[in-house]
Amino acid sequence: MLELRRKLLKGSSALLLSPLIGSGLLTPTALLAAEWNRNAFTARTINDALKAYAGTGATESRDIVISAPEIAENGAKVEIDISSNLPNTRTLAVFADKNPMPLCASLDFSGAALPYIRVQLKLAETTRIRAIAKTADGKTYIAFREVKVTLGGCGG
Repeated sequence: MLELRRKLLKGSSALLLSPLIGSGLLTPTALLAAEWNRNAFTARTINDALKAYAGTGATESRDIVISAPEIAENGAKVEIDISSNLPNTRTLAVFADKNPMPLCASLDFSGAALPYIRVQLKLAETTRIRAIAKTADGKTYIAFREVKVTLGGCGG
């Protein structure tokens, strides 16, 4: 009985949608998504990723706050919070220097949004985390934090 009901529902939905598809009323529309920086996300070294993402000339800033554990006992799940106190921050990005693909995340913010992110990274070894903030006036700022990863959680 249940199997018959499923077949009936599948068939009836196809019958209802077929006139709409045939008349052209159900057509794909343009995707309104942010541009994807393929070169930065697929770079294999930190220098290549930084060049592709931000170019050169990022200014070090204490207004970018990285909250991460000093020692991560489980490198498969390292939680990191990043916030920016820079006015008009539009983008925050997270890099892990020794990851196979260093650019881990890049998030864009609109006008009144609070520039704060929480990400969980997978780190195979002790590495430096970099946070890059881009402001509305085109300036780029950077902050660093070292995260030690222990194998087996022994803390050494």
